[in-house]
Amino acid sequence: MRKLALAAVLGLSLEWTASAQSMPEMHDMDHGTHSASPPTTSESPAPESDMGSMHRDHPMDVDSDEIVGNDPAPEPPADHAADGIFDPSAMEAAREQLRREHGRSLISKVMVNLGEYRVQDEGDQGYRWEGEARIGGNINRLVLKSEGEGIVSSGLESAELQALYSRAVTPFYDLQAGVRQDFEPTTRRTYATLGFEGLAPYWFLTQGALFVSDHGDVLARLEGSYDVRLFQRLILQPQAEINLSAQDVPEAGVGAGLSSIELGLRLRYELRREFAPYVGFSYDQVFGETADLARASGDGSSDHGFVVGLRAWF
Repeated sequence: MRKLALAAVLGLSLEWTASAQSMPEMHDMDHGTHSASPPTTSESPAPESDMGSMHRDHPMDVDSDEIVGNDPAPEPPADHAADGIFDPSAMEAAREQLRREHGRSLISKVMVNLGEYRVQDEGDQGYRWEGEARIGGNINRLVLKSEGEGIVSSGLESAELQALYSRAVTPFYDLQAGVRQDFEPTTRRTYATLGFEGLAPYWFLTQGALFVSDHGDVLARLEGSYDVRLFQRLILQPQAEINLSAQDVPEAGVGAGLSSIELGLRLRYELRREFAPYVGFSYDQVFGETADLARASGDGSSDHGFVVGLRAWF
């Protein structure tokens, strides 16, 4: 039995040694970096030569100017592989839709910033609106702006309409140019308009404009507002508007210098993002010659009242 066991152990050891010697490639593959046997001298230059030719042929090692040059880019290919399988007219319609929706889209929006009913300090009931409509792309747009106010008992006091070409000059600001038409009951004016509109740092909405009338009157206007989001749908919005004039315009009730300031504080609740009723308070003050003209016509130099209205867009 001892002889039989010894013979079995000896046979297994000889078989293991033979199998280890028959797989040198696997041993070298797994531990090639630690192999003690260096490559033969006759084979070592060949890999170096091949690597050198690979480096010479690799475009990343060549100066980019030698590859690209200064020639203009080639024209985009006019053939489309899909036209060989599908109806070319259907594929052209699909490509046109892709161009419209990605980079050449036509965007439109109608915004009613203020549409409100007002109870003034003397008990008069008034109304006011302010809004705009725009259509165009990301850079160039056509913008229509309108605003006005009146008294329920006496009717319209002032109204205006602006038609403007708007061009984005920075990611946050547009330059605007066009015409403004006033529809006041006592006087009518047409103005050339140059202005701006955009988002200032810290999320202040700002806009301003310079107006030059067909009678030579020069006016200016600055506006700003800020949304304080109290809750997800409850927003408090302070707003201010400053009007200036370069000269007296008695027929329009405007004096030179700082003519008026309008301040407002409105609290709106967004039932939906595009539909938000609000309540608030507004205060108007006229100055200088404008105040003198207002008192001469029987009006006061200041006014305030509570407002209720709707802000909406679609």
